Amino acid sequence: MMKRNKLLVSAGALALAFGALLLPIQPATPATTSPPAPPPPPKPPALDLSSFSDANPEQPVDLLFIHHSVGGQLLTDSGPGKELIPDTNIYVNHPNGGGLRRKLEAASYKVHEAAYKSAVGDKTDLFDWLPKFRGQMDQVLRVAMHDEMLPEGMKNRVVMFKSCYPNNRFRTMGDAPGNPDGPDLTVWNAKASFQALLPEFAKQKDTLFVYLTAPANVLKNPKVRLWKHLAKRALGKPTDAEIAVDQAALAREFNGWIRSPEGWLKDYPEKNVVVFDFYDVLTDGGSSNFSQYGSEGGTDNHPSSQGNERAAVEFVPFLNRAARRAGIIP
Repeated sequence: MMKRNKLLVSAGALALAFGALLLPIQPATPATTSPPAPPPPPKPPALDLSSFSDANPEQPVDLLFIHHSVGGQLLTDSGPGKELIPDTNIYVNHPNGGGLRRKLEAASYKVHEAAYKSAVGDKTDLFDWLPKFRGQMDQVLRVAMHDEMLPEGMKNRVVMFKSCYPNNRFRTMGDAPGNPDGPDLTVWNAKASFQALLPEFAKQKDTLFVYLTAPANVLKNPKVRLWKHLAKRALGKPTDAEIAVDQAALAREFNGWIRSPEGWLKDYPEKNVVVFDFYDVLTDGGSSNFSQYGSEGGTDNHPSSQGNERAAVEFVPFLNRAARRAGIIP
C-alpha cells in the first residue's frame, strides 16, 4: 500500500508537470513563489550600556577588524568603483561603503584590518572563530594590516569580528547541547561554538572583543518555471522562498540569543565581550527577519551604502561605551 501511494503521488506530480508543459513557459509571479514573510517575534533587549559615556578616547586605541567583503564595505568610504589595496582584499572605496573606518579614526581609533588571503583573516565562518582564537590569539592581537604585525610590545586593544550573510542560513534548530566544531549549520551547534569562545576571551581581559552579528539576507523572489513550482507542490516540497523564510526565523533565534544579556553572555563574568547587532540594524530594528538594505536595488545580500552608513553611525558611540565598561579607555 505504501509503495502504491508513493507511485500515485509521483504520477500526480508528473501529470501536473506534463500539463504545465502545455502552457506557455513563463516565470511564475512573485506572489506564486514567495509566501509573505511572517512578522518576527519581539526581540530580546540588548546589553544596556547607557550608564557609560560615549565620548571619544583621549589617547589612540589600536583596533583590529577581522572581516570579509561586507565588513570591508562597512569600513570603507562610498565611491563609484571597487578599489582595493594592492595584493590584499582591503577596500580603498566601494559603492556600498559605509565610512566606518573614517568615523573610527576621527574618534581616535587606529584601524587595522585582516581579510581574505591573510593568515588571520582568511576564514570567518561561524565555526572558524573557535580554532582561530584558540590557535592564533597572539597573532590576532598583533595584526597591523593584512599580514603585517604591530611593533613588538604593541597590541590591539579592540578586536572586532564578524561572519558573512551565508552564516544566517541555518539548516535546522539542531540538537542540544550542540557541537562547537559544527560542521552542520544548526542553531545549537552555533551556540555551542560561541560558548566555547568565552574561555579564550577571558584569558585576554585587557582586550575588548566585539562580535558583529552576521548581516541578514534579503528575501528574494526567484523566478521559477511553473511546472517546477507545481511539481514541488504536488510532492510536498517547500519552495526556495519558503526555505528562506524558515532560515531567517532561525537566524532571528540565534542572533536574539547572541545579543541578549540572558543569552550568550549570561554567565560570563568579565566585561571584555560585547555584541553589536548588525543583523538588527539591517532588518530595520527587527521589523523583519530579512535585510531591508540590500544592494543592487535590494536584490543583493551585501548591504547597501545606506545600510552600512546607518550601522557606522550607531557603532562608534556603542564602541566608546563598551570600551569604558571594559576598562579599555578611561
